[in-house]
Amino acid sequence: MTTLHDVMPTSAPTPRHATTRRYAMTEPRYFAVEYAINPWMDTSTPVDPQRAVDQWESLRRTYLDLGHTVDLVAPRPGLPDMVYAANGGIVVGDTAVVARFAYPQRAPEADAYADWMAGRGLTLAHTAHVNEGQGDLLIVGSMMLAGWGFRTEREAHDEIAAITGRPVVSLELVDPRFYHLDTALAVLDDTTIAYYPPAFTDAGRTRIAELFPDAIEVADADAHVLGLNVVSDGRHVVMPAAATGFAAQLHDAGFEPIGVDLTELLKGGGSVKCCTLELHP
Repeated sequence: MTTLHDVMPTSAPTPRHATTRRYAMTEPRYFAVEYAINPWMDTSTPVDPQRAVDQWESLRRTYLDLGHTVDLVAPRPGLPDMVYAANGGIVVGDTAVVARFAYPQRAPEADAYADWMAGRGLTLAHTAHVNEGQGDLLIVGSMMLAGWGFRTEREAHDEIAAITGRPVVSLELVDPRFYHLDTALAVLDDTTIAYYPPAFTDAGRTRIAELFPDAIEVADADAHVLGLNVVSDGRHVVMPAAATGFAAQLHDAGFEPIGVDLTELLKGGGSVKCCTLELHP
């Protein structure tokens, strides 16, 4: 029997195009869960330091195999969360906005990343209010999406807009498990995002729908393994391997999901994007 599906053409996914990127990463040489500053952290859970390094190295090799450049920031003893390089600031062109961390345990990381940024010849800028870098500041095309509610302060968004010259869209986070924007929203290319609706207020969901009517909505199971904490070059999406449902959604949308295992680093509340600071041109 001929069905409607047999005679109607099927729509092909939108072609996706990769662009070469430059990232900065910090080896988890001193990684540990020594304190609890987010719901993922449990100081009673043992951490395997060598496994953390091996998983991180696999992520770094994935970027290199895709043709991207990875700059290394030297880890410093006493800073167990420094592996989450995305939180060190945000770099746009020759300007680096240095992080101002919410918790004193992570505050010294700002100096470590500022030293590295200055060593690259970047012009450093600082905010008076708390900002946790690309954890809460994600560039999409010409705009910046900015999270607040748990770490980055809403007032910092205006400061960063003035520094970078980019329009900033503020989105309030409401679920402590998704304490940074990059745990609840993924930038896939200049016009496409994916997100987990329950992590946002009604107003935030409405604003996202206005800006990105074709946004991919991710289900609970994938969000709860930090499946949205991804890095995309516009075609290849490097992501937590456990987020299989989201991987299928990406494939259907024309992207190429690449799963990696960062379960050891997940114990600190971070995954692929958290470990990756993108240097935007």
